[in-house]
Amino acid sequence: MSTIVAPSLLAADFLNLERDILMLDRSEADWIHLDIMDGVFVPNISFGFPVINRLKKVTQKPLDTHLMIVQPEKFIDEVAATGATFMNVHFEACTHLHRVVQEIRKRGMKPAVTLNPHTPVMLLEEILPDLEMVLLMSVNPGFGGQQFIDNSVRKVAQLKKMILRQNTSTLIEVDGGVNLKTGRRLVDAGADVLVAGSFVFSSENPEEAIRMLRAL
Repeated sequence: MSTIVAPSLLAADFLNLERDILMLDRSEADWIHLDIMDGVFVPNISFGFPVINRLKKVTQKPLDTHLMIVQPEKFIDEVAATGATFMNVHFEACTHLHRVVQEIRKRGMKPAVTLNPHTPVMLLEEILPDLEMVLLMSVNPGFGGQQFIDNSVRKVAQLKKMILRQNTSTLIEVDGGVNLKTGRRLVDAGADVLVAGSFVFSSENPEEAIRMLRAL
């Protein structure tokens, strides 16, 4: 089975966004990863719903929407309206995480939970059976092009053991500093989905970069 690859639109050329989205549509990319930032939960602001609402008009790829914001539960309906397949919320941003996960599923999306680098995977022990996916941040969220945090490989292995022990079908996604070298290590540790921004969009041949990640 190929590794699932979800290029991060955050690293695209926003002056030529449609061109880059059409490139992703032609490519072997499985999903498109969307990082929504509010400048509060993370120290940066990205794009919002006006951009995302246009994506489904030019792509057939599933949208993997990652909300790096405070109170993500306020925007469940808006995310669902974009046609997103996954809605990713941060463990650290949700006081009532189980309720948020239930509401995401009720709106027809697949619920996913993200952990920052400092957050241990054991905190997902009770919620894991309710999740379609867990996203492990392998950089501190907010900016692309950061250096990979080496401990992320160990966290992937820990989470994989938890998933196997609980016999769930939860996917493991990793975002941050992903390239062929780190991607290989992550897949070997149990990762199912690789999010790659700079590695894809800075490549001379982005479609080939995606193909090589899928082959890991």
